[in-house]
Amino acid sequence: MNMLISMILTFMIISLVLAFISFWLPLMNSDQEKLSPYECGFDPLGSARLPFSLRFFLIAILFLLFDLEIALLLPLPWGNHLLNPMTTFTWASMILILLTLGLIYEWMQGGLEWAE
Repeated sequence: MNMLISMILTFMIISLVLAFISFWLPLMNSDQEKLSPYECGFDPLGSARLPFSLRFFLIAILFLLFDLEIALLLPLPWGNHLLNPMTTFTWASMILILLTLGLIYEWMQGGLEWAE
């Protein structure tokens, strides 16, 4: 309980110190170029609100999905030192089979095709 109270107290003190410092910091001179979202110095030529292809988002989501599932295999070398390394091998094989089946399904459905 003491550790919880000390952590909460520490977080509150840090938050208060940061809030007080933010009031005393000098305000920056801001002009139109500083407030612009483009820091390169020239005005944009077109609209930034152009629609993206839905295919781009699907490929990006698939990449994130497969990339994060591969991260599940990172602790595999440490799992070999357990009492029963066959359990680790079985789980890793199941993850790889699941990833392979998902990739085959997406490939068969045409989710990886750029042009239609």
